[in-house]
Amino acid sequence: MAVSVNLKAYFDRIGFAGSIAPTVATLENLQALHPASIPFENIDPLIGANVLLDQSSLERKLLADRRGGYCLEHNLLFMRVLEDLDYVVRPLLARVLWPDPEAASTEKTHLLLHVEVNGQSYIADVGFGGLTLTAPLRLRADVEQQTPHETFRLRNGEANWTLEAQIGEDWRPVYAFTLDEVNDAEIAAVNHEMSNNRSQRMTQELRVSLSPGGRRIKLHNTTLTVQPVEGDAEKRETTTMESLRAALTGEFGIQLPNDERLEPALAALLPAPAEPPEA
Repeated sequence: MAVSVNLKAYFDRIGFAGSIAPTVATLENLQALHPASIPFENIDPLIGANVLLDQSSLERKLLADRRGGYCLEHNLLFMRVLEDLDYVVRPLLARVLWPDPEAASTEKTHLLLHVEVNGQSYIADVGFGGLTLTAPLRLRADVEQQTPHETFRLRNGEANWTLEAQIGEDWRPVYAFTLDEVNDAEIAAVNHEMSNNRSQRMTQELRVSLSPGGRRIKLHNTTLTVQPVEGDAEKRETTTMESLRAALTGEFGIQLPNDERLEPALAALLPAPAEPPEA
């Protein structure tokens, strides 16, 4: 028998207070608050730690320990919250096209959610890093849908769907997905690949993001970017261990794990020290 999610801990973590009726308005509220409060981060895959997807592990890491996670962790926790709130919800798998569709893998490595509300279908996704959806999207083709951050649209329709984001004047593909049923074994296989394959980006690069109102905050390795919804991005480099750790704890509110593998993994991202001048 499934164990209920600790909804109070979840609501406290994201700062939610309001109606919990399974309506579109509640879904919109939750999806705006979640990525504004719980960071996307891949510290565990980066340092070689196991990524656990059982409910108690997700609650401990993302709620009690003040950590974040990658797509599987975010969206599986979100799915279980929605289930407890009586939404009809199930997972979907997607093939990532961002940032370069020409170089994209043929494997499905991203997890999102299909949610039904009053007979209408939506997609919800609180775990796609710096382009995480901050509002649910109606599952309708070729309709521009504004979120608190970017404008998105879904293309093709029927069996195959592609999510696109409007970046400036251009529409850029984000990921492609189908509505096929996904089982626990498929999710476990994706999780094993993403967290153990040392050629995957999740195990090689540091990627952290939050999406509070009006801006996105992103860290890619040592480059910290603050991207307002309107205006130009501000970038700065975190070139020392002190500044990198300060960004993780200060900008993103991450309680860093007490793990001996963390320091060397972060150190490997920093620029090499300058050569001393020749005598």
